[in-house]
Amino acid sequence: MIAKTVPTSGKAAGFANIAGFLPAFALHGALSLFGISIILLHSPWALWVVKLVGAAYLCWIGLKALYSAWRGDASALDIKPSKRSRTLQVAFAEGFLTNFLNHKVSMFYLAAFPQFIQTCYNALVFGFLFVALHAAINLVWFTSLVLLLDRMTTFAKSGPIQRGIKGITGFVFIGFGIKLASLRP
Repeated sequence: MIAKTVPTSGKAAGFANIAGFLPAFALHGALSLFGISIILLHSPWALWVVKLVGAAYLCWIGLKALYSAWRGDASALDIKPSKRSRTLQVAFAEGFLTNFLNHKVSMFYLAAFPQFIQTCYNALVFGFLFVALHAAINLVWFTSLVLLLDRMTTFAKSGPIQRGIKGITGFVFIGFGIKLASLRP
């Protein structure tokens, strides 16, 4: 998502994507810590619904990218760094939904947290500290990625390169959506 957002919509939109990731991590962490994510583990129907909604969203993003690449959307190719083809609110929502609808994040918290949380201390405090640490690591990684992609913007904004990025991104997102939809519990 970041690789598509920064060249087409600018550095600010990339940071808005990241800003959307962070509350989704907090929500996943809270759901895991309060035991609500266990419902996904014990309810095949609930997991199936979350999985299909996430897969549909990934495919939707992929189809939009493929359509834009096929159409050769000139307005997206001529964007200057200070202008954005999507609002910061839309970029934030894309980041949040992409992360929140990824049930693997919830499964990560359910699998990893119990190994590190000591029962002699307040488990909620330690759990939220781990969520904050996970979010901080992702913040550093994705900030580095946004800054790197921003430096490569001139190269990446050429018409053929941009269409190629959108086409590859579209196929990757559709592939992730199909993979997610076809996973067996």
